Amino acid sequence: MVELSSLEKAINSVVTQFHSAAGGGSTMNSSQFKDMLSKELPLLGKTVESEDGMAKVMQQMGVKSGENISFENFWKLFNNQAVELFKTMYKEKSPKCNCLLQ
Repeated sequence: MVELSSLEKAINSVVTQFHSAAGGGSTMNSSQFKDMLSKELPLLGKTVESEDGMAKVMQQMGVKSGENISFENFWKLFNNQAVELFKTMYKEKSPKCNCLLQ
């Protein structure tokens, strides 16, 4: 059996956590979603504690009121979080450029 790389393990972990939170299904309801966020993404989980916060997160994922959350919906949110983290890390580590071509 081929050993997975660190990145492959990370992707596998995201998929596995989603399916686990969804009770093995392909979608989850808002209660399952809140539980998953509070356990696996606690900083974001605090956002969905209020109704307004939950509505904003659901809108970011493209989920309409009453709809279940698919992995594709969740991936939009996950992608947004990863992009924001990348931007933060990139700004901190990149040297300031004083070149004229900017």
